[in-house]
Parts: sequence; C-alpha cells; structure tokens
Amino acid sequence: MNENGGLPQAATIAIAGLGLIGGSLARRLVADGRRVVAWNHRPHPYEQARAAGIECMDRIEDLALAKPDVLVLCTPLKAMPQALASLAPVLGPHTTLTDVGSVKGQVRDEVKAAGLADRYVGAHPMAGSEFSGYGASSPDLYDDALWAVTVDGHTDYDRFLIVADMICNGVGNRIIVLDDDTHDRAAAMISHMPHVVATALANELTAMPERNIAQALAAGCWRDMTRVALTDPDRTRAMVEEDAANVAELLRHMSRRLAGMADLLESEATAASDATAESSRESIRGFFSVAQPYREFKAWQRSGDVDYDEVSLSIDAGNWRADLLESAKRGEHIIRLAGRHGFVAQVRTAL
Repeated sequence: MNENGGLPQAATIAIAGLGLIGGSLARRLVADGRRVVAWNHRPHPYEQARAAGIECMDRIEDLALAKPDVLVLCTPLKAMPQALASLAPVLGPHTTLTDVGSVKGQVRDEVKAAGLADRYVGAHPMAGSEFSGYGASSPDLYDDALWAVTVDGHTDYDRFLIVADMICNGVGNRIIVLDDDTHDRAAAMISHMPHVVATALANELTAMPERNIAQALAAGCWRDMTRVALTDPDRTRAMVEEDAANVAELLRHMSRRLAGMADLLESEATAASDATAESSRESIRGFFSVAQPYREFKAWQRSGDVDYDEVSLSIDAGNWRADLLESAKRGEHIIRLAGRHGFVAQVRTAL
C-alpha cells in the first residue's frame, strides 16, 4: 500500500473472477497504471487478459500470496463462500477485501463466517450489460459509473479510504457510502425488481395469441421497458433470489398500485354518471402526476446543459459513516478525496 499525501493508495489490485464485471474492472485499472493480478475459475480468458497487461494466476490462493493492497471478489454470489474459504487461510492483514456483488448483507454475512470481517469493505458498481464473460468486457463499461460502497459499525476507515482510492482515482468513478440494508432496499427498487417487471412484460407478450402482431408494432417503448428481460434467465433468477425479501415486498406494493389503476380504469369505463367518471379521471391523472419530480429530473439530465454543483465535505472522524450516508441521501456523489477527512462531491441525484 503506497501512501499518497497521507492517503492510502491501492497500487496492486487482485481480481477474483474475469467475467464481464471483473474483466472490465481489471482492464480499466491496468489502463490507469495499476498492477492487476487476476484469477478465473477457468483459464480460457488468460491469453487475452495477459495481452491486456493483466497478470493471471493459476489458483485463487495465489492472489493473496501476491500481497495486493485490495482484493476484489468478482465471482458469482453463489461462488463467494468457496472463494472466501480458499482465501481465508492465506489472506494477509495488509490486504483489504471488497467485492462487486449486487446484494451486500448476504456477502457481509459470508465474509464474517470466513473470519475476514475486519478487512472487508463492501462495494457494488452500477455498471453492466445483458452480456457476460471476459469476451464481452471493456474498460468503457465503467465510464461515468457510480459505485455503492457499504460499511458497518466495524469498518476500518483506512480500509474504506483505500477502496475509495481504487474506485475514484484508479477507475475514475463516483461513490456513495451506505449501510448494507439501505443498499439492498435501494438495489431491489432500481435493479432487481425491474428485472422481474421487464420479464413479466416479455412473458405477457409470449403468452398472447396475437404476439406476432404485437411484436410487429413494438418500438422504442417496448424496447426500453424490456431490455433487461434479454438477460440470461439463470443469471437474473440468481440475482433476484439473493435479494428475495426486498424484491417480494416491492412486487406486492407494485401489484397493489397496478390493481388500483385497473380499478380506476374499470370505474371510468363503467361509470353510471358523469360525476363518477370525472372522479375516476382525476384519480387517474393523480396516478400519472406522482412521478413529476422524476420526469423533471430526467428532462434536466437530457437537456444537454447539465452542470453538476460541486460541494466540499468535511467528515467527523468519529461519525464518518453517518456523515457519508447523509451525503448520499442529499444526492451527492463523491468524486475525489481531499485529505483524510475531506471529499469533493457532485450533486447528481437530488430529485
């Protein structure tokens, strides 16, 4: 671990798993001049990876023996317990452990079970595509990406800083800092539940007798709403199951919202009086107007005149987790470190 103006720096980074996410991360970090050592459960991407400047290892244990500053678990979530079991006996205290899993509570529990909680900082890059494998990887996958970094009451601050260095300086990305539960609820809303909804739409089309006609009429609306339904179904199933409780709660809430809309439409269509019909129409207008702040935010983003305000954050050493969570709630994304307890953020997602 190099020191950069009193801040820890991730000079050597190990990547466990060279799929789409891990391969793209490795290539991005090499492009920044970081040393990257990597392992994959099958060696087929090694020739391409080595040509890209990535040092490839035969065994996952060899990653720990390389004494990296940060080791990033990029394996599927179902493979993490075995990966952690292999690493635990050989991972030195120098190395900070992080990951790219789409749920954080489960991973932290598995890290604790492996006896590695004291060196763990959770992470989840909001980057990806419907493709998979090293062959689909690209350093561009991380262009302007946001990472959620998750901490708990025992997270070591220096370990958080070195992960922040890897992401903000090494990858050139932004971070927000959350606790595991907040992350998993938000990820269910913004990622996991939409996969179920998109697939439900695709299922409706597939089951429709007039599906060939409907598909002929499909345009941008259908394409945009069902893009993630094209993802490998086993990959989607695993992701949704790993955040099952949060996704189930959101789906039931969404079901009630949709059922209420169906009731309003039926009420308007069968209204016995103009007054009843107008009442239903007003409620329908209300349904479509609730999201107006979101529409205005997206219109501002698309305007081509986006200039994000920058703010300086001074963090209380004894209350840094809560301070950074409040920053995230204000829609601030950290873009760089400015001293041990200072950060520069952009106001990006304030509705």
